[in-house]
Amino acid sequence: MHLAQLNIAEAIAPMDSPVMADFINNTDRINALAEESPGFVWRFTDEGADAYSLRAFDSDFILVNMSVWKDRDSLFQFVYQSGHMEIFRRKKEWFSKMPKMHMVLWYVEPGHQPTVLEGKERLDYLQKHGESEYAFTFKSKF
Repeated sequence: MHLAQLNIAEAIAPMDSPVMADFINNTDRINALAEESPGFVWRFTDEGADAYSLRAFDSDFILVNMSVWKDRDSLFQFVYQSGHMEIFRRKKEWFSKMPKMHMVLWYVEPGHQPTVLEGKERLDYLQKHGESEYAFTFKSKF
């Protein structure tokens, strides 16, 4: 099985705002770093004009990131032990603190590319019911 992840973040300003400029300017580099990372399988990309045009939630300010990895360790290595950390540490500059869980993990069959709807359902389940094999976080090792 592969590991899918969905995470959301609520921007504190519109994407074209000077406040968000440094985040936007680093997005391609961080996405490339993910794609070059050991264990990376796939990531959701919006087929629109840019990666921020998807409106999956009830706000134009909520960004969605979804990817698939060979295993938990590969994703953990990328998120917390790669160049991604330099941007991750700065998240308060660009994003509001989310009142609910904003990241969910779940297993998928190799070759499966989850939909944003699938990710939203898993996140909703996690927020309502807590962790299980169906939807979990890095705190659990299902």
